Amino acid sequence: MNTNTEVWEQFYKKTLERKHHPRTEKAISIDNTALKRAVDCGCGAGADMVFLAEKGYQVFGFDQSNDAFDICHKRFEDISAVEVTQASFENFQFPESSLILANASLFFAKPESFDEIWTNLEGSLVSGGVFAGDFMGIKDDWAISHTIPITSLTKASVMALFEGFDLIAFHERDELGQTQIGKSKHWHTYSVIAKKR
Repeated sequence: MNTNTEVWEQFYKKTLERKHHPRTEKAISIDNTALKRAVDCGCGAGADMVFLAEKGYQVFGFDQSNDAFDICHKRFEDISAVEVTQASFENFQFPESSLILANASLFFAKPESFDEIWTNLEGSLVSGGVFAGDFMGIKDDWAISHTIPITSLTKASVMALFEGFDLIAFHERDELGQTQIGKSKHWHTYSVIAKKR
């Protein structure tokens, strides 16, 4: 049986081969601020950070995983536009930003800390800045049974987070599917692109 560490090692090997998320392109296209500073929450192997740096952003990425940090530290050691930190949502200091990505990462914020994390994240985003990311719904297999606590939200709770935003895109996924490493599970997620007023 795979340990949790082995599962994450497999995940990062897979994500090294992956390109940036298509949603990142959409997010960039509607960020018309002058700041050009992005945060990649749970940056993994760094595919989105590569793309953001190529588009002229100053990029701050963080991940609590040793593997992710080691990969990104090597990958970006000669790229001054990218700064990588080993941190969790609970202890990362969000800089003032025009774009925040949270692709499949906010799931792993501690449930008891989520409200404070969201306040910090939203507060760091400038007016006209863009959030793009995912939230876990309450019917997801991981929300019901996972090795660590997972933050899962109702649709109403997700929508309430964006009262000060213009919603650009919203998609609910509620279906059987596979994880990045090919494991079958029921997915229930909400994917959002929103622009801060």
